Parts: sequence; C-alpha cells; structure tokens
Amino acid sequence: MLKWALIFFIIAIVAGILGFSGIAAGAASIAKILLFLFLALAAIFLILGYTVFKKVAD
Repeated sequence: MLKWALIFFIIAIVAGILGFSGIAAGAASIAKILLFLFLALAAIFLILGYTVFKKVAD
C-alpha cells in the first residue's frame, strides 16, 4: 500500500511539473489517503502484534 502511495505521489509531482493541475490534485489526494491508511494499519498491527506476542509469551 505504501508502494501505491509513492507511485501516486510521483504521478502528482510529474503532473504538477507538466501543468496538469487536475490530474496532479487527484493523484496527490489519492496518495495522501493511501499514506494515512497505511500509517493507521501499521499502527493497529503494531499494537496488536505487541499485545498478542505478550499473551503468547506468557
């Protein structure tokens, strides 16, 4: 998912340089959504992994 966020970010940068403002804004918003979704899922799985590991280790 982070890979897709980076791809859309690069598309937004290239489109912004070339002057395609609508495409750049769309790609940037998709990249931002995917990035926040990735960060939220990473935090959730980090917390779950820590708590499950603690229960399994005990």
